[in-house]
Amino acid sequence: MRDTSRRARAGWRAAALAVFACGWGGNQFTPLLVMYREAGWSVLTVDALLGAYVVGLVPGLLCAGALSQRCGRRPVMIAGTLASLVASLLLAVGEVWAIGAGRFVTGVGVAVAMAVGSTWVTELSVRAGGTAATGTRRGALWLTLGFGLGAGVAGVLAQWAPWPWRLPFLVHAALAAAVLVPLFRLPETRGAAAPGPRFAGLRRPRFRRVVLPMAPWIFGSAGVAYAILPQLVGERLGSWGLAYSTLLTVCTLGAGALVQPVAKRLDRVTSARGVVTGMVLMSAGLAVSAAAAVVRSPVVALVAAVVLGAAYGIAVVSGLLELQRMVPPAELAAMTGVYYALAYVGFLLPSVLALLAGVASYPALLGALVVVALAGTAVIARSSRSHLPVPA
Repeated sequence: MRDTSRRARAGWRAAALAVFACGWGGNQFTPLLVMYREAGWSVLTVDALLGAYVVGLVPGLLCAGALSQRCGRRPVMIAGTLASLVASLLLAVGEVWAIGAGRFVTGVGVAVAMAVGSTWVTELSVRAGGTAATGTRRGALWLTLGFGLGAGVAGVLAQWAPWPWRLPFLVHAALAAAVLVPLFRLPETRGAAAPGPRFAGLRRPRFRRVVLPMAPWIFGSAGVAYAILPQLVGERLGSWGLAYSTLLTVCTLGAGALVQPVAKRLDRVTSARGVVTGMVLMSAGLAVSAAAAVVRSPVVALVAAVVLGAAYGIAVVSGLLELQRMVPPAELAAMTGVYYALAYVGFLLPSVLALLAGVASYPALLGALVVVALAGTAVIARSSRSHLPVPA
């Protein structure tokens, strides 16, 4: 019995490490944007390479969960981890065509980790004797750790190690290869013939009134933290731009990882307390970001990034726990993909603000975002005690 329990615990950990590796691959490119721009690549080229990730990500999020319901969690997650490995090998080539292809394949790998890997971690955790809520938090935590450490290691290697255009990606390829092998030995938790509806949760009033208004802010907060803030204080950084961008990314996602156990304790079946708390913190982080835009202080920007990271951590876990209660197990992977696809809409926020910067200043734009976030918080709070899940 003890050996069975040990194998069960090792199962969710192996799946979580695969989620971690895919998250690492997804965010390792972000702090290197400065490097490519300094090499003389145009802003349009760099932004296009950044956007290629989303082209692979969104269809992957919408399809991977349903595919795993038909084919099983294990084969889809193995394919996603392999895609993440291949993507880094393409990125290491260093040519525009290869980086574009690598970013597209990276998006597919991250989509599988989010929609299928997180669900697999939850199901394996339950099989090991844990609760579904604990499994949900584990999946979100290891994904966040991957995002943060991937950006941190890549940024440090690009700033101080040799072969900055290749070494960060080869390190990740080795990591992905190491976590890929144990996946073949893990048990399947959702059979190939398991039936289940697709996206029926979109029709649920609680999804539309509680989860939907919050979801885009999840990665919207991250976009402000490590795309907008480094730009606002860049003139104060000199040659340390890449290192500071890396620091902001790591601090944002580090705060998001550290606060996730708090998110689980905030969660209540009878209200949306966790979601509302995340949105209040989001508004506070945006307010500090507006202050940073006024004073152009790297220190104030760092504080804003930490607050936004904490908001991200609480919001992502609280939304997943809400989702877990409102949809049946057969639909969970597909709806998790929809949830993360909506969350990734927030990554458009830096581009929208850049377009509007010609007609308004960044302090004014960020101040307007505070008002919008508070309005969304009010909508969620009004619906927090309605359309609750029926007790089993």
